Amino acid sequence: MPIDPQFDVQDFVRRVLAEDLGSGGDVTSKATIAEKARFTAEMNCRQPIVVGGLDIAAAFFRALDPDVRIDELVADGDAIDAGTVIMRLEGNARAMLSAERSALNTLQHLSGIATLTRQYVDRIAGTGATLLDTRKTIPGLRSLEKYAARMGGAENHRMRLDDGLLIKDNHVAVAGGVAEAVRAAKAANTGLPVQVEVDRVEQIEPALGAGADRLLLDNMPPPVLREAVAVVGGRVPLEASGGVNLDTIRAIAETGVNYISVGRITQSAPAVDIGLDYSLHPIV
Repeated sequence: MPIDPQFDVQDFVRRVLAEDLGSGGDVTSKATIAEKARFTAEMNCRQPIVVGGLDIAAAFFRALDPDVRIDELVADGDAIDAGTVIMRLEGNARAMLSAERSALNTLQHLSGIATLTRQYVDRIAGTGATLLDTRKTIPGLRSLEKYAARMGGAENHRMRLDDGLLIKDNHVAVAGGVAEAVRAAKAANTGLPVQVEVDRVEQIEPALGAGADRLLLDNMPPPVLREAVAVVGGRVPLEASGGVNLDTIRAIAETGVNYISVGRITQSAPAVDIGLDYSLHPIV
């Protein structure tokens, strides 16, 4: 499951390194480490995690030392225990130290998303519901964060505004109602399925009558979700959203909805604890 093909990994690596190195580079490493000194290092996780972004982390080290030797010992999507060695490296000491923070920041963040996502996926196991991510992502990092969500077991919702037609409450308000908004969207002939947000059971039949292909059931508690599922009767897929957390998601999934979208998995995932431990004796 590759990263979005529109995302330029090498450009991302260049920009992140430029942010960290500035115009003068790593002055501390230059001042304290011999130019040709070599290090060996192990990247270790210090808590149970689901891995996400390993190849991107490796790309930071390769950008500063094309000859660095990297052995990836796990794979993205793997659930690993605390103490697991993720990666072994051997290369130029200055380059490795200069790339370390950018590599770890990225891997810790993406693995944090994958780890939290897997917790949500595990909570709804056996219900038949599928976890979706949202567009609630850090600007500029959406492709990476949605990749990490996939590594955790979620499916991606819209990547951009041009690859999915989702009528939200503000669209409905401007259009004059759910049915009016759906009819306008169908008439636009975009070739995309039309999904519409409803927050009351009474909006369901007008939406379906106008031709909606999918419904987003927004901020409905489980009893209302069960009623909505019964009203729809399998005519279109149903997605639940709003008020979803690890404590509530199981009850939501058990109402019979097909999908549950959760902004928290990208918006609020904490970084995981991963460190890079160097050999005590640099290779020179």
